[in-house]
Amino acid sequence: MEDHSKDTAHFPPVDPVSVGLRGRCPRCGQGAMFDGLLSVKDRCASCKLDYSFADAGDGPAVFVIMIVGFIVVGFAMWLEINYSPPVWLQALIWLPVATALCLAGLRMSKGLLIALQYRNKAAEGSIDRG
Repeated sequence: MEDHSKDTAHFPPVDPVSVGLRGRCPRCGQGAMFDGLLSVKDRCASCKLDYSFADAGDGPAVFVIMIVGFIVVGFAMWLEINYSPPVWLQALIWLPVATALCLAGLRMSKGLLIALQYRNKAAEGSIDRG
């Protein structure tokens, strides 16, 4: 596993928010970070940065579910109070909307978290008992 805190490559600094939300490499801003929808690549195709440091964990999923849940439930309640559509219509509207928002939000938040991990040289904590 490559230690990204000792990164000696010289690249101009990139905005972690911009590259994270777009799913680009946190070092060069060019190469794609994801292989498919949510799988992180092994390394950047452009600058060869090893992505083994990237561990987003469950953080992005928790935030996305809470935010999307708040939005979808709020609009579903508004629709129910104002128009009282049948339950099947509510499900037909909100299940695809919630799915699409969760998938898009999860990819963006995972990319953002990985870019911020790289920028801040985040690593697993350790206790020095020297």
